Amino acid sequence: MHGIRSKLTPYYLMLPGGLWLAIFFAVPIVMMIGLSTMTGNVISGFGETWQHFGNYVQGFTQYTPEWIRSAEYAGLGCLISIVLSYPIAYWIAFYGGSRKSTYLFLLLLPFFVSFVLRTIAWNYILGDQGLILGPLKHWGLIAPGFRVLATGSAVIIGIVYNYLPFMILPIYVALERVDPTVIEAGRDLYAGSATVFRKVVLPLSLPGVFAGVLLNFVPAASDYVNASVLGGTGNTMIGNIIYDQYFVVQNYPVQASLSFSLMGILLIGIFLYARALGTEEVLEAAAAI
Repeated sequence: MHGIRSKLTPYYLMLPGGLWLAIFFAVPIVMMIGLSTMTGNVISGFGETWQHFGNYVQGFTQYTPEWIRSAEYAGLGCLISIVLSYPIAYWIAFYGGSRKSTYLFLLLLPFFVSFVLRTIAWNYILGDQGLILGPLKHWGLIAPGFRVLATGSAVIIGIVYNYLPFMILPIYVALERVDPTVIEAGRDLYAGSATVFRKVVLPLSLPGVFAGVLLNFVPAASDYVNASVLGGTGNTMIGNIIYDQYFVVQNYPVQASLSFSLMGILLIGIFLYARALGTEEVLEAAAAI
């Protein structure tokens, strides 16, 4: 009896978490799949057909620009984040000394403020007469009609700012794991600093870069706050369409099909990443965050 209880103990420990996932993740996913194949409207009601996949076709054909724009903004945001994050993570990892924890805390400090409030702050900073453009226009350095808000650039700026720590932290974790003796060995072989970085440090840190791209691209592609606050009506992303279909149009089947399609696309990317590179870096980055 004691042996049986010992074998069942791990399953008992997993039971609360398993029930939580089943109730708040698996059940809503199944309901969303069923909802995505329904037909009807909010007035007369929706009927289940289990064969009506036109909502998925409509979601891709009618909102193709939004799908492309979401991938474009998220991809550009990731590239800019890499360029900005790598030097910061490199400096903290190799030159931060005993103050590494302090620097990491400062990077995470904006997370103590609401995501929406941080985005609204950029609305003021990038405004036509805001903190940056106002003085520049007053001094005659830029044209009076120049603007950043309600453009794709403003959305990308918001994405980079809000998700930058998710790029810095996994890169920092990868750089922190680089053995200093390996770097010293490269220098002992008369390699210059640029060669050591290119042939030793950079290859060893690439898993962190890929993990950062994953942690950035997934939330950025489904983001709707930055596009709503900073982008205006001409720069909507697929997240904005999902929001409108649910809360404004109340076309729940189309909303469900769009949500499930987005989740499916992102999951395919995650599975491809896990198959190619493994998940260790992602887990370490999440633990660091």
